[in-house]
Amino acid sequence: MSQLIHIHPANPQPRLISQAVDIIKQGGVVVYPTDSGYAIGCNLGNKQAKERIERIRGIEKHHNFTLVCRDLSELATYARVDNQMFRLIKNNTPGPYTFIFKGTKEVPKRLLNDKKKTIGMRVIEHPIACALLAELGEPLMSCSLILPGEEFTESDPDEILTRLDKHVDLIIDGGHLAEQATTVIDLSEDDIHILRVGCGDTSPFE
Repeated sequence: MSQLIHIHPANPQPRLISQAVDIIKQGGVVVYPTDSGYAIGCNLGNKQAKERIERIRGIEKHHNFTLVCRDLSELATYARVDNQMFRLIKNNTPGPYTFIFKGTKEVPKRLLNDKKKTIGMRVIEHPIACALLAELGEPLMSCSLILPGEEFTESDPDEILTRLDKHVDLIIDGGHLAEQATTVIDLSEDDIHILRVGCGDTSPFE
């Protein structure tokens, strides 16, 4: 069975955060709350956990996975960002955006888009997610929890448990959340492309 733990959405309990991070470090697949609905994630370097997420989500290898980062300095380690793009991102993070960049050599090749060698990057502001990242000490490999046949991110922890019991190792209950996913902005080329309109305001990128 999947483990379900309730973590306070505004004041995450350090003991429970440590418990969740231990599961991630041991190769576990974890459902956790973000500022744009629930996401599913795992340790950056764990191939088996990534493959489990692909099966759960029903996604193919060309899908852009996302590295959820603590701050912009961490983002710059894994993504090729020029000064102009860095200023643009700085003015709009943290927030409900996923940015697509060319990956650096620090990104495991299996996480990059097969064709474009790109990776999604996020700087998040949800207290539980921020606490997880601080305890983990590195980005969390992640994607929005949009299950096969659905259009929106999952928002109800009890429903998530019903649908994903035995398929994930941990579900963090941070309360009911909005169902809309992040806005996805492709910054990997010279021109900016809005790939998906979600929670984040698109006007700064138009």
